[in-house]
Amino acid sequence: MFVGIDIGSRSIKVVALNGEGIADFKVVDTGFNPHERSLELMKSYNAQKIVATGYGRHFARDDFADSVITEIKAHAIGSRHLFPGCRTIIDIGGQDSKVIALDEQGRVADFQMNDRCAAGTGKFLEVMAKTLGFSLDAFGVESLKADKAVKVNSMCTVFAESEVVSLLAKKEEPRNIGLGLHQSVVERVSSMLHRVGIADDIVLSGGVGYNSCIQKLFEQKLGRMLYRYDHPEIAGALGAALTAREQS
Repeated sequence: MFVGIDIGSRSIKVVALNGEGIADFKVVDTGFNPHERSLELMKSYNAQKIVATGYGRHFARDDFADSVITEIKAHAIGSRHLFPGCRTIIDIGGQDSKVIALDEQGRVADFQMNDRCAAGTGKFLEVMAKTLGFSLDAFGVESLKADKAVKVNSMCTVFAESEVVSLLAKKEEPRNIGLGLHQSVVERVSSMLHRVGIADDIVLSGGVGYNSCIQKLFEQKLGRMLYRYDHPEIAGALGAALTAREQS
């Protein structure tokens, strides 16, 4: 069995491969001690080889992982495996967002990454959903029911939250504000997309891939469909697991 673990800021993802494909996967909250949480998860597997990725990959290598790969490479390998025609990856995670361009052979040709602030990330959407009174799961669905988009000018989470509170006080409809917030995320990530170039097929990866509003807005803006795996957050862990198998 070959195991990949993606230790992210918001969640830890594990994928285990056997000879037939994905044998098991797990997604858990990172919690206050990602090191201990990762060690506990690894006890479930009798792994021939473990490859780690994500921001916690280096402490994993010091303790239980045989090797590490970057998140960029992990998502490229995982997404290409799931969608062999993949040339562009939009990966929106909890604390950062990435756009990755692949060449015809599936190798990383270029990438852009936003990891300096929460704007355009899952954390931003999580805070905004709570402020508007939506659960994170319902946020995208409810925002798609809006009859117009109310623009939020600030992308800084703190200032945007204050602006949203002011809009609610002015009796703006929460769904309409929600649509405006989703549009701002798509606009921010789209600017990264255009810097690396856009080629089909486009894959939406990361936990925000579950958000139906984000996917629809991207498709409208780009004029083409986005591919999404049923569990978009495990693409990086899958890439790490595939690397583990290849290295054995």
